[in-house]
Amino acid sequence: MTIPPARIQVEHLEKVFAVPVREAGLRASLRSLVHREVREVRAVNGVSFTIEPGEVVGFLGPNGAGKTTTLKMLSGLLQPSGGKATVLGYEPGCRDPGMLSRLALVMGNRNQLQWDLPAMDSFELNRAIYRIPRPEFVEMRDELIDLLDIGELVTKPVRNLSLGERMKVEIAGSLLHRPTILFLDEPTIGLDITMQKRIRSFISEYNRRYGATVVLTSHYMADVQALCKRVIIIHHGNVLFDGDLATLSQKFAATKTVVVRFEQMNTSTANEVGVPDLSRYGTVVSVVDGAVSLSVSRDQVASITAQILSEHSVLDLTIEDPPIDDVIERVFADGVSGEAVPGD
Repeated sequence: MTIPPARIQVEHLEKVFAVPVREAGLRASLRSLVHREVREVRAVNGVSFTIEPGEVVGFLGPNGAGKTTTLKMLSGLLQPSGGKATVLGYEPGCRDPGMLSRLALVMGNRNQLQWDLPAMDSFELNRAIYRIPRPEFVEMRDELIDLLDIGELVTKPVRNLSLGERMKVEIAGSLLHRPTILFLDEPTIGLDITMQKRIRSFISEYNRRYGATVVLTSHYMADVQALCKRVIIIHHGNVLFDGDLATLSQKFAATKTVVVRFEQMNTSTANEVGVPDLSRYGTVVSVVDGAVSLSVSRDQVASITAQILSEHSVLDLTIEDPPIDDVIERVFADGVSGEAVPGD
C-alpha cells in the first residue's frame, strides 16, 4: 500500500457557526426556551491554499480570524460548512485512522495529558491508543525526552509542572507516534523567552529529522521568523496573503529604516542631542546613543544612503525592514476587502 505524502490541500473551505442570541433579563430567558434566536457567524470564509510535504508554514491572523477553526477542520475535529480539504490524501471529516495516526494537533492553551498523573503514564496511554510497538515507542520516547530535556519532569504529576515544563511534556506526548503533520496552535503562549527558544529549536530539529509538515499559529513573531519561510495571513476568515516573509515586506512595507551611527559630531549642524540633523533625508524615528533611525521610502534608500555617506563621517550604517509586526498590521489595514494577495 502506498502511503500518501504529507500534503495539505484546501479549496474554498468554509465554516459557519449558529450562535444563540438573546437579550438580558428573565422575560428574554423564558422566551428563548420556546423560541431561540440565532445568528450566523462566518468563522472561515472560503480559504484556499496548498502546503507541500516538509514545509513549515506560519498561519497568522488576529484573534477571531479563523486560524484555530481552520486547524480543527484540517485535523477532523470540526466538519466544514462548505468547500473541500484533504490531508495526507484523506478528507479530515471522515477521521480515517490512516490520517489520524500520522498527524498531531498541539494547542498551547489546552491540556492533553492526565492532570494528576506523571507524564510517563500518559505516554503509555498514548502508546496503547496509537498501537505503537514497544521498541519503537521506547526509542521515540527517549529521543523526545532527550531533545526536550525533560528527563526530570516526566515522573512528576503534570499539575506540579510550570507552564513551560507542561508545554514541553505536552509536545512530547503528542509526537510519540511520530506524526508527519504537526498543527501547532500557539505552542509558546505564556512562555518566557528562554523556553520559547527551546521550543522553536525543537520544532526546527523535528522538521529536519523527520521531514514533517508543520503549520504554526503564533502571536509571537519571533516564532514565525525563526521557523517559517512562508506565511499565510487570514483576517475575518479570508486569506489576505500567501507567500514568503521577504515578499511580505516588499509588498506591504513602503519604507525601510536606515540607522546611522556617527564617527564624529559636527557641532555646527548638530541638534539638541549632539548628532547631525538628518530630517532632510527622511523621517527621524529616534535618536539613541548617537545613532539616528530614519524612515525612508523604499525606492529612495539607495540614493539617500549614498548622500548621507558622502556628506557625513559615518561610523556605521544599516538598512532594515520594518518590524514584521508592523508589516502584518499593514496587511490587515490594506486587505480588509478579503481578497487574497499572492506572494509572487
